[in-house]
Amino acid sequence: MVQATSRRGFLRTGIAASAAAFSLSSLGSSAFAQAATKPKFKISLAEWSLHRTIRGGKLDNLQFAETAKNEFGIEGIEYVNQFFKDKAKDAAYLAELNKRAEDNGVKQLLIMIDGEGRLGDPDDKKRTQAVENHYKWVEAAKELGCHSVRVNAGSSGEYEEQQKLASDGLRRLSEFAKPHGLNVIVENHGGLSSNGKWLAGTIEMVGLDNCGTLPDFGNFYINRGTGEKYDNYLGTKELMPYAKAVSAKAHKFDDQGNEANLDYARLMEIVLATGYDGWVGIEWEGGTPDEYEGIRLTKKLLERFQ
Repeated sequence: MVQATSRRGFLRTGIAASAAAFSLSSLGSSAFAQAATKPKFKISLAEWSLHRTIRGGKLDNLQFAETAKNEFGIEGIEYVNQFFKDKAKDAAYLAELNKRAEDNGVKQLLIMIDGEGRLGDPDDKKRTQAVENHYKWVEAAKELGCHSVRVNAGSSGEYEEQQKLASDGLRRLSEFAKPHGLNVIVENHGGLSSNGKWLAGTIEMVGLDNCGTLPDFGNFYINRGTGEKYDNYLGTKELMPYAKAVSAKAHKFDDQGNEANLDYARLMEIVLATGYDGWVGIEWEGGTPDEYEGIRLTKKLLERFQ
């Protein structure tokens, strides 16, 4: 009798062990499959992609979240302050943006700030004023649940002097943004900021972990008037170690769905080689096709590399 009981116990233990092993194996396979299918990065939409539509009165800033989700299936958005310039301190307006984003399951990621002065202005008073002009947008970004504000590092003078001036303004703004849980990120956006080495060096001079970059694939013209340009691929490589967001600029597509002027495979290889797995924002800037189709084409191109 004792033998039979032991035998039955052994069988029960064996069956339980086999079931557990099968269960773990199934879970392991499932986890592996999920890891294998998980996108390498997420795709967001920069509001500038729709600037003609917005300026033409066919779309309002309040409709941006809904449009991103319903028209393009995109769940992360990047605002441009030009499209709600007088609303940074409007609590009711910001609350409505929050509601619309929440209703559509969309994350509000950052605000791109222009027109608030040069953070690297050689005049100390003007530089200070520029820094303070950005405060309201940091506070608005906090209210919207964003992770960053995108700023410019405009300055003038010699190479090293501009680095010194821009890093001063960026440091002061980043110190203000820090307790708000916000990053201050700089786009290569003309002048020396489109020189990857210069901008990377400027971020190093700031020396704060909440001050970084937003590499834009297409904005490497130092002087459009003279045609002076920095290498897109080298610049992207230099800026990626500091990147907290990425801008996938596109102007034109060929018949195969490739960006006609930029090697996206090469650019995305540079981005992913750094271990970046955050948001890559579509920024369609071309004239043909229209903005809606340009966004769709850019999204389709990016999806090749996910």
